[in-house]
Amino acid sequence: MSDKKLISIIVPVFNEQENISLIYERLVKVVGGLAEQYQAEIIFVDDGSADKSPQILEELADQDQRVKLLQFSRNFGKEIAISAGLFIARGEAAIMIDADLQHPPELLGQFIKKWEDGAEVVIGIREKNKNEGLVKKVGSFCFYKIMNIIGETKIIPRATDYRLLDRKVIDEFNRFTERNRISRGLIDWLGFQKDFIYFQADERQNGQAGYGFLKLVKLALSSFVTHSLFPLKLAGYLGVVITSASGLFGLFIIIEKYILADPFSFYFSGPFLVGVFLLFMVGIILSCLGLVALYVANIHGEVVNRPLYVIRKKKNF
Repeated sequence: MSDKKLISIIVPVFNEQENISLIYERLVKVVGGLAEQYQAEIIFVDDGSADKSPQILEELADQDQRVKLLQFSRNFGKEIAISAGLFIARGEAAIMIDADLQHPPELLGQFIKKWEDGAEVVIGIREKNKNEGLVKKVGSFCFYKIMNIIGETKIIPRATDYRLLDRKVIDEFNRFTERNRISRGLIDWLGFQKDFIYFQADERQNGQAGYGFLKLVKLALSSFVTHSLFPLKLAGYLGVVITSASGLFGLFIIIEKYILADPFSFYFSGPFLVGVFLLFMVGIILSCLGLVALYVANIHGEVVNRPLYVIRKKKNF
């Protein structure tokens, strides 16, 4: 049996028929350069591709025993593909990398070096993305700002799915049971010792990006809901503000009009008084919704069923 450490390389694939051979060749070249110390398995997870990606991947698996193929029956999404790859990975560490070559495979050696130096999670941070549109750039900036304000787990700005996980992190990640998941958020929630590699994302080689504008918006909304209870409690916060403001204003009207006999000569018509009363009642209703939200939040925490704690190391057990 070889004493070389096994590194699992996970590549989610969705309609990447023109890029598969390119990413494979570059990965093989990098793996060859690390062959003295490490052995590798390359896990391609086909996420229900409708082009020739499955056939190309099958041919690669037949030609190279290091290539493992996991093919979904339909498109389940990149996050599920990454999760499936981590579940079947056998390596002492796993590296996730996109198939569109925006994540430079030549950095794998640097990821492994950081891991060998003690990092349990090595995260690729995108410094710059060639030809990144203004809308996407502004949207990304706003997403991370909002997420880190309302989220319970801080997410590193411009962090990518290009990252290495130690075996212990993989095992803990595989305990998660969420269906609507954002892998990078769950990994950040786990903690562990982190290090970073900064890189400039290359241009997409061929094909169309799997995440269009609408998918990115959906992913952002899913992140807000999954990693923050603030949207759920927002109605309650609004209710408290509205109730407090309308209540104080109503109290002022009562004192000014009926107790002090209108010393300031303010004129409050009947419909205006009714409007203030209705606003007060709306605040009460929203406050009650916020109270219900607290109970729903507790249910959410139980249903998600995340582990109560995460152990990095055991000794003398």
